[in-house]
Amino acid sequence: MSLNEKRWVGDFPKIGIRPVIDGRQGGIRESLEDVTMGMAQSVSTFLQEQLHYPNGTPVECVIADTTIGGVLEAAQTSEKFRREGVGITITVTPSWCYPTETIDQDIHTIKAIWGFNGTERPGAVYLAAATAAHNQKGLPVFNIYGRDVQEMNDTSIPLDVQEKLIQFTKSALAVSIIRGKSYLSIGTVSMGIAGCIADESFFQQYLGMRNEYVDMSECMRRLELNIYDEEEYEHALKWVKENLQVGRNVNPPELQRSDKQQEGDWETVVKMTLIIRDLMVGNEKLAQKGFLEEAKGHNAIAAGFQGQRAWTDFMPNGDVSEAILSSSFDWNGVREPYMVATENDTLNGATMLLGHLITNAAQIFADVRTYWSPEAVQRVTSHKLTGRAANGMIHLINSGPAALDGTGQQEVDGRPAMKSFWDISEEEIEKCLRATEWCQAVDFFRGGGFSTDFTTRGDMPVTMARINIIQGLGPVLQLAEGYTVELPEDVHHVLDERTDPTWPTTWFVPRLTGNGAFTDVYSVMNNWGSNHGAVSYGHIGGELLTAASMLRIPVSMHNVSHDRIFRPSAWSAFGTEDLTSADFRACQNFGPLYK
Repeated sequence: MSLNEKRWVGDFPKIGIRPVIDGRQGGIRESLEDVTMGMAQSVSTFLQEQLHYPNGTPVECVIADTTIGGVLEAAQTSEKFRREGVGITITVTPSWCYPTETIDQDIHTIKAIWGFNGTERPGAVYLAAATAAHNQKGLPVFNIYGRDVQEMNDTSIPLDVQEKLIQFTKSALAVSIIRGKSYLSIGTVSMGIAGCIADESFFQQYLGMRNEYVDMSECMRRLELNIYDEEEYEHALKWVKENLQVGRNVNPPELQRSDKQQEGDWETVVKMTLIIRDLMVGNEKLAQKGFLEEAKGHNAIAAGFQGQRAWTDFMPNGDVSEAILSSSFDWNGVREPYMVATENDTLNGATMLLGHLITNAAQIFADVRTYWSPEAVQRVTSHKLTGRAANGMIHLINSGPAALDGTGQQEVDGRPAMKSFWDISEEEIEKCLRATEWCQAVDFFRGGGFSTDFTTRGDMPVTMARINIIQGLGPVLQLAEGYTVELPEDVHHVLDERTDPTWPTTWFVPRLTGNGAFTDVYSVMNNWGSNHGAVSYGHIGGELLTAASMLRIPVSMHNVSHDRIFRPSAWSAFGTEDLTSADFRACQNFGPLYK
């Protein structure tokens, strides 16, 4: 995938920088022109150096043509931003300005204001007054105010301001990029899992997305009529045979598929992978074969494959397709991962999408399967858990859709990581492949197929998250920051054999706070709202909280420290002591972003 390739209709949202100034002529405005525009230039340069779009290109910033001292210049800037495709605005100022005449009143942009902490001119006073104007008009805005006083001629961006600029912009980009794209359901509800139900009001009103639907019979039609790129298929099958290691077969002899059957399964799952990708984003090669409608795809930024049981009772399962598509590489080399939820769990798919757009990295889709207490582990294995796992751990495991990046074989500063595709080396791809085996699917996959089997390396900072929908309340996000851990091989073997040993395992330990759902590891497991979770690399709980507030999705459960909680300034009006309750009230008050 090239660094400028685009999969979906529309340009990536740009970041509009608004240099706001005291409009009084005769010495005041003139003395502030250079420093105000300098702040805008500094923010633009900083963000373009630090942040990337999902395809690897640096983010684009657009600066207003002039400083904004009044309503005319505010309107001119708004018009320019509309032409340029700005979806996010950051207002900067070192001084007092006239708030209602200069603020961004576009209801479609996500907004922040950096009010310079200086004594010569009161940027903080403008920040407070402009915030009040935003809140009174029902336009939530994020406040950025440095802790320490700076000199007026200081062009640097303080570290605490940098952190807030990054957290705000990462979250706002994720929210803005999702808008106007599709979630594609391939099939419907798998095994009665409620998260598979595509709640259109959630996708439309909260995410700004549309829902698309394709029956799984469309996959069968494309298989039978060769509606895929046959040249790429031959290349892909060759790569699969050369690079995917076959693991053990745990099925009893009477349920094991013959070599010929398994050969056919490999051919089918490779074709399925191409077909699912083409259904999501289209493929111009299909038009060359005369399939003009099929070539267009569904403009899907995320998708789910129902699989069980309507498909898997007679066809190879979707594990290979989901694992390969969700990874940051395939037979064509490194590329942006596709967000594909197993069992068409639409809510986990949406959560994966947020995590991916914040990190620009692959996601692990997993069952939140088992809490292992220290006592239970010692009883079963005679091993005493120590270190991060001393208080117990959660076994994350599913039948195979976890991205191969989840092996932890990529590294940042010598530690296991899941990186943006443009930073992944060929050597790291090889390590991910060598750390993974592909085992014949277990007995309840009657149609055969294969599942990925790997164990995630320990000491990787991760965040597990999940969106749930509650009757009468709406969507609610929950998350847990923590670490992956490794067990001695014999201990892992005993625990893994008790469930399905042919599936990928991530041993997860949440960071405990001693309070509420994070009193202990058991409480985290006991308060998790569904059977699935999405796991992102890094401690991104702060960014997820910020993005959720932009979407007006309250967060019911998190272990993010207070200093990393960054929400619109209006949220403080709903309470400053119990921030969780205040978040619920604020989200209810403002309602869905696209209501």
